[in-house]
Amino acid sequence: MWDWIQPAVAGGITGPSSLISPPPPPTSISPSLAPHLPVSPYSFLRMGRRVNMDSLGLFVLLILTFFHWTAASSADKTWSYSGLVGQSEWSEYFPDCGGTSQSPVDVITTQTKYDPSLIPVTPLGYSQHTNQPFSLHNNGHTVILELPEWMGLGGLPWFFTAVQLHLHWGNGGPGLRGSEHTINGRSSEAEVHVVHYNSELYPNMSAAMTQRDGLAVLGILIETGEETNPGFNNILNYMSRIRHADERTIIPAFDVQSLLPKDLGRYYRYNGSLTTPPCHQSVIWTVFHERVQISAAQLLKMETILYSSKAEESDRMLLQDNFRVTQPLNHRVIFASFSAESGRELSSGEVTAIVIGVMCGCVGVAVIVRFIVKTIRTKETEKSLEKKPDLAVRMTSEAERKEEPSPSPQTEP
Repeated sequence: MWDWIQPAVAGGITGPSSLISPPPPPTSISPSLAPHLPVSPYSFLRMGRRVNMDSLGLFVLLILTFFHWTAASSADKTWSYSGLVGQSEWSEYFPDCGGTSQSPVDVITTQTKYDPSLIPVTPLGYSQHTNQPFSLHNNGHTVILELPEWMGLGGLPWFFTAVQLHLHWGNGGPGLRGSEHTINGRSSEAEVHVVHYNSELYPNMSAAMTQRDGLAVLGILIETGEETNPGFNNILNYMSRIRHADERTIIPAFDVQSLLPKDLGRYYRYNGSLTTPPCHQSVIWTVFHERVQISAAQLLKMETILYSSKAEESDRMLLQDNFRVTQPLNHRVIFASFSAESGRELSSGEVTAIVIGVMCGCVGVAVIVRFIVKTIRTKETEKSLEKKPDLAVRMTSEAERKEEPSPSPQTEP
């Protein structure tokens, strides 16, 4: 923008006055006599009007340009999730934020399309780290962990080099909102984004972020559980060093893959955008189906330890609710690496129905087994009763035969 402003400033304000110089004397008059000739007052009037109009036009142009540049610069520094340049105003200052392929989105699992060609993503170098420490930064919008260039991501059409990861969270309220992506309308307490750029096609992050196939981001949903997640302590334990905006610290290197879910084969894939200004629509999103868990104490530290204001500012503001609301899906299709039934989310009602069904099934099986056992025992009893009369008859017959006298021999006369 300044390329076309600077020449005007140099030539029209502080440089030679070529725009307002009076015309040279007529060539038919000797230069030596020109200063002695009378000058018409109308000539001065016309010249003054032209000078005033040119100066006024240039002044208005510079004022408009200055305000436009100031507004853009101010928006770039002061955008927020609420307030004067909040989410609803982003598109006024950053046109891409009003595009048709924005992120995050709500993943409706019944509307996803199963794609058997989606293979598990492969983090490369995530578990490898040298003695070189990591850099942790509070940029006033989130906490950023800068990743070394040897980390990358496989399982995509191109190789993507890791750049950074950051977090989104809520405010600890009863709504349990904090994640950016949702599954079937259900939010999680927080979300991790691991950002990579397409290093096969573009030389760096700046060049890639404006291209449709430039970035790949992993989205990991976070929910609270009973146990502490030691992987996240590698970040949370050092956030007290960067409590205010623009503060930075060095932390020990650690296994970044410990932040990811164990199942990297089940995920949702779609084309979207950065979730913060300038909202470039250049991201291949991978949102994992499996959520990772952290403890309630870890979540509380995440939500209450950082400020979005700088240290020298008297009005301190907690860094909370740094998530963008879900955006319309529009024409896009969300693909799933697994069939809908195998990864379908069960509602609480469905879970209750399943439990009741299992219990009823167990009771029914017990009743049937008892009926069968009882039937068998009854038949055995009847058979035993039938055998007893037969035995009694046989014993009586044998006794009678024993008591019957044998015939005595007759003598001859």
